[in-house]
Amino acid sequence: MLIHLRRSLVMAVVCLVFFGFVYGLAGTGVAQVLFAHQANGSLTANGSTLIGQNWSSPKWFHGRPDDTGPYAADPAKNVAGGDNPLSNNGVPGESGGTNLGPRSKVLLDNTKALVAYWHQLGVNPTPDLVTTSGSGYDPDISVQDAIVQIPMVAKATGVAPGALRTLIARSTTHAQLGFLGTTYVNVLVLNDGLAKLR
Repeated sequence: MLIHLRRSLVMAVVCLVFFGFVYGLAGTGVAQVLFAHQANGSLTANGSTLIGQNWSSPKWFHGRPDDTGPYAADPAKNVAGGDNPLSNNGVPGESGGTNLGPRSKVLLDNTKALVAYWHQLGVNPTPDLVTTSGSGYDPDISVQDAIVQIPMVAKATGVAPGALRTLIARSTTHAQLGFLGTTYVNVLVLNDGLAKLR
């Protein structure tokens, strides 16, 4: 019986060392060698391309309104932000949408406020620009979402609309193999390109 117990303990230690340390370190090493950009959080100089950023100035292209307009955080009023990726419904550390249903008066009022917000900036918004994403993290917009913002960005920066259209085209990611997924523009990548233009 002692022999079986010793074998079991040795096997447990060997499995712990192999699967707990060696396997994990090997996976991390392979990821760092073959996929370093992705393994390190897909970081650029201004943030991660995986998480939507808060772009509030008309000098930048804006993403989904997860922390804009009526959803914006206001530390002075102790409001964490309606769809702030770091807070869900005022509770820090959670993510997700506000879960307001299609018949919600609050959702209707917030959407009207966002439409007015965009009109003040000189933009005729698309539906995506006045509705939050399901997760509160969405870093991407459609090509049309970016195109409707060209007058706002051109006026604020002095960059020609044609140059902005070219920038949007260069920043567009197309569906894989032409049919998997959708065509989209990562707002952080687009604004990094805009910073280089200016």
